[in-house]
Amino acid sequence: MKLRELFALPNVGLRSLEVWRRNAKVFMKTYRVNFIPPIIEPILYLAALGFGLGFFVKEEINGHPYPEFLAPALIAITIMNSSFFECTYASFVRMYYQRTFDAIIATPLNVDEVITGEMLWGATRSVISASIMLVVITVFGLASYPLALLVVPLAFIGGLLFSALGMCFTAVTPRIDTLNYPTSLFITPMFLVSGTFFPLSLLPSAAQTLANAVVPLVHVVDISRAATTGDLQINLLWSLAWIIVVTAVFFVIAVNLMKHRLIV
Repeated sequence: MKLRELFALPNVGLRSLEVWRRNAKVFMKTYRVNFIPPIIEPILYLAALGFGLGFFVKEEINGHPYPEFLAPALIAITIMNSSFFECTYASFVRMYYQRTFDAIIATPLNVDEVITGEMLWGATRSVISASIMLVVITVFGLASYPLALLVVPLAFIGGLLFSALGMCFTAVTPRIDTLNYPTSLFITPMFLVSGTFFPLSLLPSAAQTLANAVVPLVHVVDISRAATTGDLQINLLWSLAWIIVVTAVFFVIAVNLMKHRLIV
């Protein structure tokens, strides 16, 4: 695939919302199964890590008790997981096994609109899961309002970023089990070392610089933590700008990679 084709602007219209609507209808048909994990998981994490492990962490981290430090990171992790797995495993099933993409492309929708609709739905899954988790941490008294409501738009923007990244992997993976590689080598390391369970300041300065430059979850965690603790600062504009620019780039790449896979 030529570099010019990789960065060609997608041909996208409002018809992409039809793909989003189709996925939303399927989601609501199994809403009991889909809503239970986003409720149970944060409770387990907060109980085991925030309040369990946090019992032994007496020192405050950046001025916050450990449960208050951890809770917004769990929201960021939820944003990442919901969209990434929706646009990898779920999208691969729709593309390869169910042949849903082929069926939709046979309608007036083009490939660009199908893939865009998939990524928009991935971002929506992040909004749903993050909103549920926000309610959970609010019950535990770990969210500061009204700034905590900024988690909702953050979930969509961050979800779109990880949807695009996930779709790139889906476009190049030969089999569904191959998706275990980006999960193990990309998602799991970010889960652990993006300022989630401990502050980035504990890492060597070179590692901190590298993380801020190339690790997506770092920026989502920073904004999520600032919003839920009510500590927004001007330097977070860098994180927001980073997310928007990288999302735009990988959105274009994902659409073109998938177009190459489905057509060529």
